[in-house]
Amino acid sequence: MTITVVKPGLQTTVQSRPRTGLRHLGVPASGAADPLSLATANCLVSNDWDAPALEVTLLGPTLRFNTDRAFAVTGGNFALTLNGETLHPHETVRAKAGDTLAIGGSGQGARCYVAFAGGLSAAEVLGSSSTYLPGELGGIAGRVLEKGDELRLHADTPDVNELSTPAEFRLPMSSSWALRACDSFETNRLTVESRERLFDSNWTVGRRADRMGLQLQGARLDVSSDGHMPSAPVFPGTVQCPESGSPFVLSVDAGTVGGYPRVAQVSRADRHLLGQLQPGDHVRLLYREVDHAAVDLRAKLSYWRDWLPDIEQIV
Repeated sequence: MTITVVKPGLQTTVQSRPRTGLRHLGVPASGAADPLSLATANCLVSNDWDAPALEVTLLGPTLRFNTDRAFAVTGGNFALTLNGETLHPHETVRAKAGDTLAIGGSGQGARCYVAFAGGLSAAEVLGSSSTYLPGELGGIAGRVLEKGDELRLHADTPDVNELSTPAEFRLPMSSSWALRACDSFETNRLTVESRERLFDSNWTVGRRADRMGLQLQGARLDVSSDGHMPSAPVFPGTVQCPESGSPFVLSVDAGTVGGYPRVAQVSRADRHLLGQLQPGDHVRLLYREVDHAAVDLRAKLSYWRDWLPDIEQIV
């Protein structure tokens, strides 16, 4: 039971849950860049939220089904066709053997997720099947999909009903984003004016934007590190600022330590949105006190729990 990769797309990988409890050993979290969209796709085909699925970046693959299988696509606004006919995201679709799914480019949002009933079969490494490209771990030999790859599907599939994501649980895609963020450990290394610019500026995502992190371009920040700051723990959502003055937001594949001042931390409630930012998008960091960010998170978890009961594990 397989799916053939006819065209691989720009960067298509197998992703699942993150790797947890290993940061002290230098193992990054990895996992889906937008885990909420991954979970939504899996929900539509009756999988566990973290069943291995495809993460598609900016330009998608063409896939040929070699067996009958239900699937669903969620996330960014990508062009979708099945056998040349327009396909809608956020719906359970039943493909027949011989059908061809083509995923084109993205209008808004950097990534979409393709989940298959039963999930993809992928080797589990350090507690997850997610692909970590820098370390060549998980997924399909730790790499992106290539033309001619045969993706294996689990033989056992759940009973799949034809579902549609309720409108209130369809993440809106945009080219302008607002991310709630708090002060971090070295925010005080910014001048007063620079801290104001950090939270009051409209930033643009630069060309350095991938699963490691995203550079924000715009106002220059004045930061004092003397180039001698010792390495310290960092996490997805950590905003670092090198001496160049251009902040850099770390994402799921970022390392576990860094030597630049940590000037902000994207709230856990909005961290999944980092996976949808693409070069040229506009970003605003909305300042939150830590206690206020915790209230925001609890409200978000409560909102999503009816549709995704495992929401605490997802975001």
